Amino acid sequence: MRLRIGCRLRYQLTQPTPLIAMLNVHYSRFGDLERADYLVTQPSVPLESYRDGFGNWCTRMVAPAGDFTLSTDGIFRDTGLPDPSATEAAQHAVQDLPFETLVYLLGSRYCDTDLLSEEAWRRFENTPPGWARVQAICDFVHRHVRFDYMQASATRTASETLAGRQGVCRDFSHLAIAFCRCMNIPARYCTGYLSEFGQPEPHAPDDFAAWMEVFLGGRWWVFDPRNNSPRMGRILIARGRDAADVPLTQTFGPNTLTQFNVWTDELT
Repeated sequence: MRLRIGCRLRYQLTQPTPLIAMLNVHYSRFGDLERADYLVTQPSVPLESYRDGFGNWCTRMVAPAGDFTLSTDGIFRDTGLPDPSATEAAQHAVQDLPFETLVYLLGSRYCDTDLLSEEAWRRFENTPPGWARVQAICDFVHRHVRFDYMQASATRTASETLAGRQGVCRDFSHLAIAFCRCMNIPARYCTGYLSEFGQPEPHAPDDFAAWMEVFLGGRWWVFDPRNNSPRMGRILIARGRDAADVPLTQTFGPNTLTQFNVWTDELT
């Protein structure tokens, strides 16, 4: 399948403002771009790109005062296959985990494992370790939390999501990630595009999505507690410990977001 992917973010700025954008397809999927999703600004400003500590592609700039727009527009080739699964994937003993996965066992800004450890063990200690345990966590989060765009919050933690039982896709992911880490399963936060290909209509307006990856059986696997079913057309932008590591844009000054559009359109 071929997808046209991209976004347009428009800001009103009261002064020249440093800004970091994380809006390009992840390097692990760059080879699947038929047309690269180059970052374009209006008005044009000098751009400087770099990789952060997690390997994500970041672009920094100084946006001028006034009306400022960031946009990308690419064409992506995808297999059209759903997220892979392996129900036999085993959970590793902590002492056997690769060094680079250990950071994803720790608590982080939105995944407050210290407040959730007792609850996690109470709910999931008796589930079979490995894939079945992660799926049990996703099943619980999917049932327990009510999705509501109007309840989005930039400060909500995993424990607050558990208590409040509502949120958006990032909240589902933070809670499931925190539970996995409490159960000694490395889990990391992902953000990117998720097409509505194969989903019943009417479709909600396109938006960026959040999901998680867990380390089982020697590799990372996608799990999506918000949708809780394999999906097609999932395109990674960035990974980190939680949403604090992968903001789509980070502005260092006052600003007002006046336009936000995302598209994942299937092409013939």
